Order: sequence, then structure tokens, then C-alpha cells
Amino acid sequence: MAVEPGGNPPLKNRVRSEIISWIWVIAAFLLIEGTLVQARVIPSASMEQTVLIGDHLIVSRAGYDAGIPFTSLHTPLWRTPHRQQIIVFRAPLPGSPDYIKRLIGMPGDTLEVRQGIVFIDGQPLAEPYRNGPPSPDDNYGPVLVPPGHFFMMGDNRNDSYDSRYWGFVPRENILGTPLFVYMSINAPEEVWEPGHLGERFATYLSVFIHPGEVRWRRLFTTF
Repeated sequence: MAVEPGGNPPLKNRVRSEIISWIWVIAAFLLIEGTLVQARVIPSASMEQTVLIGDHLIVSRAGYDAGIPFTSLHTPLWRTPHRQQIIVFRAPLPGSPDYIKRLIGMPGDTLEVRQGIVFIDGQPLAEPYRNGPPSPDDNYGPVLVPPGHFFMMGDNRNDSYDSRYWGFVPRENILGTPLFVYMSINAPEEVWEPGHLGERFATYLSVFIHPGEVRWRRLFTTF
């Protein structure tokens, strides 16, 4: 290889080497983001107290879904989620952001909610994770969960827009399951909603001045 005086490679070779390095970095990011793990932030109270508004999660996609980041192109993989697992999925609603809920009904289940208590095939489901006691006004079903579909509900049952309102989630909509909380910031709900980039950036900056806004005890909470 030709070198410049002093032993340095020509400028065009250094530029090419830098471009190749960045291509590998971008390719690795796309592979990891599209098939292994993603970072997500929680904008709503539907899963409290299990998951809080402002929790930042690492979500595993391994075996559940693979796709091209920042596009709608994806394909389901071989893993099947299990009952009462926390799931991140594409909501079966036009233009809706991805949701995080708990999987309650499996394919083939007959599911019913009676006065806030979930029954699966006629048997009550133990739900130690739910936020608050069952509501006597919460009644739904019975419904038969169709093949290849799942019934999702939030742990904060009285403040959750879930399958009771918009129906079943197809298997191909499931993206993954959360692994742990890597950051948790106490800030208003609207900060974490899509489109509020300015407010979100200001919130991140504010934790350097007010570190008490970070819920330190939640860091590295696993699921």
C-alpha cells in the first residue's frame, strides 16, 4: 500500500477505512435492534405497579420477532409466549403505538371476567401482580380466544385500554418481552408520548440538576 511521507496511508484510504468502519457499526446496530434487543420507554399507567410511567426497558426480541428498524417490515419467529408473561406488541389498531400488557388468554381458552376476576375455562386465575382489588363493575365475555391469537390485559386493570376494548392480538404482532429496567424517571405522562422530543430531552437534562427525579431503586429491576 502506498503511504504518505511519515508512514501514513493516503487520505482516500483513511476515508475509505472510516466509511467501512461506520458501515459495520450501523449493520451491527440494525442487527441488534431488529432481532435481539430494543430500548423502550413506558408512557402510560396501564401496567402499574409492575411497570411505571417513565420506566426505560430493555426488551428482548430474540426468538419472537425480527424486523428492519424504523420500518413496518418484520416477521414472527419460533418462540410462543406463555400465560401471564409481559409482552410488547403492535396494537391491532390503525396508527397506534406499540403496547405493553400481560398475556392473559391463550389460543383455545374460554375467557370471562366476572366482577373483575378473570376465569379461564371456568377456573379463576390467580393474579398477584394486579394493581388494586377486582372491580365489581368489570365484566366481560365469555369469549373463545381464536387460534394464533392472544388476549392481553394491563395490571392496572381499571386504567388499561386492552383486549377487553379492541379484541385479540395476532401472534405476528408480538415483538418481545421486557428483560429489565435500565432507567426510571419520575416525569409527567405526556413527556414520554410520541412526538414530545423537546420535553423528553429537557427531562433527561433535568436529572443532572435534580437527580432525585430518577427512581434509583428501580434500576435493573428484572421481569
